[in-house]
Amino acid sequence: MASTTPLNSSLSMASSISESEANRKPNLKLYSYCKSSCAWRVRIALNLKGLDYEYKAVNLLQGEQFSDEFLKLNPLGYVPVLVDEDVVIADSLAIIMFLEEKYPQYPLLPHDLQKRAINYQAANIVASNIQPFQNLAVLNFVEQKLGSTEKLSWVQHHIKKGFTALEKLLAGHSGKYATGDEVYLADLFLAPQIGGAIQRFQMDMADYPLLKRLNDAYSEVPAFQNAVPVKQPDAITTS
Repeated sequence: MASTTPLNSSLSMASSISESEANRKPNLKLYSYCKSSCAWRVRIALNLKGLDYEYKAVNLLQGEQFSDEFLKLNPLGYVPVLVDEDVVIADSLAIIMFLEEKYPQYPLLPHDLQKRAINYQAANIVASNIQPFQNLAVLNFVEQKLGSTEKLSWVQHHIKKGFTALEKLLAGHSGKYATGDEVYLADLFLAPQIGGAIQRFQMDMADYPLLKRLNDAYSEVPAFQNAVPVKQPDAITTS
């Protein structure tokens, strides 16, 4: 902290407190599961903004999301959950918007209102029209009712529908990334969704050249690569 010569004692104290607050590192905890695309989005946001955080692993396959301790943080029993001092936030979009407003370094939304709207729309297509249909609880239900073969068909149907819409939406707006040559909100939602579609659900990306190109671009961004499932602390112990 740089030293200053105070004009008077009260001014000195106010300045000291202000500077201390500005330089204090945030105390962040992220409750995450390595393969969760929702948690994956938040990890990218934290990485882009250069925010250190404590990784709190929640093994969804072992039902840890239904523990009394976790349900106090999110009664729905979903990851991610972010804890910032005394603030507790569940839901990936809510977390990312909170981070955007509190930690303005590396903005995740463009100034241009049209581009901003496209980011919202692309993120919502993933968050509302693709990911919920591949949620673990939904897949378990579909498998119980229809069998494992139908489970894959179910997921692929909804991914294809969403990917087709995204190809059309982004066709006139994309650059190196989804809405230009800078990484923004849409990219945080697209990268985990595309990666999961390929790795978990055997999606052939030949019909989605724009999304495939974006996915290739994400592979060159450290903030994205450091957020992938295999690089998380719980990757080794998670089947």
